[in-house]
Amino acid sequence: MTTPTSSPTPNEPGNGQGPLEGAVVAVAGAAGPAGRAALLRLAEAGATVVAADADPARLAEAVDAARYAHGGATVTGETVDLLDLDATRAWADRTEKEFGRIDGVVHLVGGWRGSKTFADTPLADWDTLHNLLIRTVQHTSLAFHDALQRSGNGRYVLISAAGASRPTAGNAAYAAAKAAAEAWTLALGDSFAKLGGDSGPQAAATILVIKALVHDAMRAERPNAKFAGFTDVKELAEAIAGVWDRPAQEVNGTRLWLTPKP
Repeated sequence: MTTPTSSPTPNEPGNGQGPLEGAVVAVAGAAGPAGRAALLRLAEAGATVVAADADPARLAEAVDAARYAHGGATVTGETVDLLDLDATRAWADRTEKEFGRIDGVVHLVGGWRGSKTFADTPLADWDTLHNLLIRTVQHTSLAFHDALQRSGNGRYVLISAAGASRPTAGNAAYAAAKAAAEAWTLALGDSFAKLGGDSGPQAAATILVIKALVHDAMRAERPNAKFAGFTDVKELAEAIAGVWDRPAQEVNGTRLWLTPKP
């Protein structure tokens, strides 16, 4: 088990003004609005950001935007099939080999399916959401587990939804998938806790809970909408970066609510 040294080398986090300076953070599902905001915020904090998404064109745009916004920032993009465990492991291995370490994984792979009533729920929706919301969490957590533990200050950050704690009739498949992803992430946190022993975890698995996300384009399309309880993608990005500001023991195995609890 690797522990942080008191005098980090130039390639290790902790040389700048914050814990993300020099850190290497992988972002899964990086091409959407939340992913773009996360890339920008992590690059601003001094992290090397390794982005992945299934859409190569949108991913390239997101990576370029983060690079241009923060001149000199290292932001890379790669199309990775996160439904393939071997491909995900290969991505993790390449990243650690190229940059020497991995200090974080931010899981932003999303998707939603719903129905008007519980009885109308198509079970095909479960199959889709199982892949998007659960399988990608399983694969990224398994692939990056050891590297995050070696980091000495690793973080696995899952974005979840309040509906996982209080499912509604028309969101059965979505809420169940989110709840399963949360349970898997908490099990990852238990692994970090056990590996840390009496010294406490050296890495942390954290869940950020939102009601829903909103961004500037949504507000422009619906100028009269209130979006009550929604979290702006920039606020989410700030919360993601903030997970590294707190000790691993404090955030490991926890749900951090960005919206009122249901």
